[in-house]
Amino acid sequence: MLDLRICPACGDRADRPIVENELRVCARCGHAWPFRRLPLFALTGPSAAGKSTVGPILAGRLADRVVVLEQDVLWTAGLRDDVDGHPAFRSTWLRLAAMIHQNGRPVVLCGTVVPPEFEALPERVFFADIHYLALVGDSAVLARRLRARPAWREWSEPRIEEMLEFNDWLRTSAATLNPPVRLFDTTDVPVDAAADEACKWVEDLLPG
Repeated sequence: MLDLRICPACGDRADRPIVENELRVCARCGHAWPFRRLPLFALTGPSAAGKSTVGPILAGRLADRVVVLEQDVLWTAGLRDDVDGHPAFRSTWLRLAAMIHQNGRPVVLCGTVVPPEFEALPERVFFADIHYLALVGDSAVLARRLRARPAWREWSEPRIEEMLEFNDWLRTSAATLNPPVRLFDTTDVPVDAAADEACKWVEDLLPG
């Protein structure tokens, strides 16, 4: 069964899945089946800090070891819930990443997310660890980049201000989050340097 919430023996769908060691266990019938519990890599940070630029470079450099995905492709009307943290959207991504993990390759997920939005979800049990690297930048530089984006991306001044607040919050709070978020400032570095940092981050944390 590809949907990891559903037991292939009895068909029960778990609201809170159980994973024990390398087994996914059904709470209803006790059936257990092999499960790959790999780390998930969250490449996060405010818009305009470089995630969408670095992501494709990672995909090229690490294609034989990880799967790199862009979070925004699933930001559809059906998943835009009004609850803080957008749990339906986050849960969908965790289920998708865990399904990909069953093929043996960890996922690098590029998109704006912080530990409280993933760590409390029932699907968190699917992962050995979730590692977070946030690309951040000088607020004035980010604002200039966002204002230069095409109109279809709808970067209004209130939305830009909200993103700058998120950038500032990350810079001051990253070390206090659980788990802590690693920061890399992209303000004055070339794209290749940011890609080198992200690539090393993934390689250092990949299972041996």
